Amino acid sequence: MSPKPAHELSFPDSDVTDGFGAYVHIPFCQVRCGYCDFNTYTNTDFGTGASVGDYHESVLREIAQSAQRLSGHETGAGLTSIFFGGGTPTMLNASQLVAVLDALRTQFGVVDGAEVTTEVNPETVDRQALQTLKDGGFTRVSFGMQSAVSHVLATLERQHTPGQVTKVTRWAREVGLEFSVDLIYGVPGESREDWQRSLDVAVALDPGHISAYGLTIEPGTAMGRQVRRGELADTDPDEQATKYEMAEATLSAAGFSWYEVSNWAKPGKHSRHNLAYWRNTNWWGYGPGAHSHINGTRFWNMKHPGAYAQHLLADTLPVADVEHLSADEQREEDIMLGVRLADGIAIPEGAQPSVVAGLIADELIDPAAALGGRIVLTLRGRLLADTVIRALW
Repeated sequence: MSPKPAHELSFPDSDVTDGFGAYVHIPFCQVRCGYCDFNTYTNTDFGTGASVGDYHESVLREIAQSAQRLSGHETGAGLTSIFFGGGTPTMLNASQLVAVLDALRTQFGVVDGAEVTTEVNPETVDRQALQTLKDGGFTRVSFGMQSAVSHVLATLERQHTPGQVTKVTRWAREVGLEFSVDLIYGVPGESREDWQRSLDVAVALDPGHISAYGLTIEPGTAMGRQVRRGELADTDPDEQATKYEMAEATLSAAGFSWYEVSNWAKPGKHSRHNLAYWRNTNWWGYGPGAHSHINGTRFWNMKHPGAYAQHLLADTLPVADVEHLSADEQREEDIMLGVRLADGIAIPEGAQPSVVAGLIADELIDPAAALGGRIVLTLRGRLLADTVIRALW
């Protein structure tokens, strides 16, 4: 695929004086899990600039090019949050990840107290790697725990054992990194007792933040094909709802509060980078397939790591396409994203009183908040957030 011509990557407003976020995509994995539909690859060598050994150099080139396209960053606030995701970021060694962070810091600056996170698969790091990340400026790691039950991990094709999560979270605490753990519920063959065990183990690890995602089996994934062949049962929405309610009960009792439908945190430990997405603020996404949003303009990179690297070697941004959002589209996105937050959104201009009354009657939004002019989901509303969003559109 050819990149978009330079004139097509134009920003009606490219000013990031108030700061912005950065997402860095690392596309490599040791094993592609059966449920994964992200832009990831077990092949670790796609040529110059697209192999595990030198991929970070392509990201450095993209960082330099992005600085040429953004105005106001020279005297602005700098980066407010940075997140390395994947794939498995720690397929790169810790020094390579630090080199990318250093380049972002050099080009844009990083605000005092900024959150700098990398996702980590428990089997891919040791204590020294975590120490290197901490020394290099990372503040937080997000561990892909998924489950504390061996047969559930096997169904998900995860490579770690439950005991590895205990070990790596201890190391993170010892070197001074904040940490989060990610869980998945509704996995075929997972009992309620299995899910409760995962919740209890996650709480006992004493993270600042826990994410819990209901499994979605996408048709094009290996797990989707297993479901079609009858080898695995599909997800059960009612069972997932029950497990979500179990998560809310367990986590709230342990001192966590939900701040987004799938995310809970202890006081002051919410993910600021996640909130930047949900609040539809600015970020630049680096890496193959990464998406960006700058002041109402969305654009995304070509997916293939080799093509991504080759265009950067030719001093061309590897942008696959660009979308300039209209005022109505921005309003719809603000509703879609903001409704999922614990503080909700102001009742959208033009929303019919009868619609709001209906959402209250269906126990999907908080009546007191609605009287105060805001849409705030109830627990039932969190389970049916899409229903609320469609009603407000």
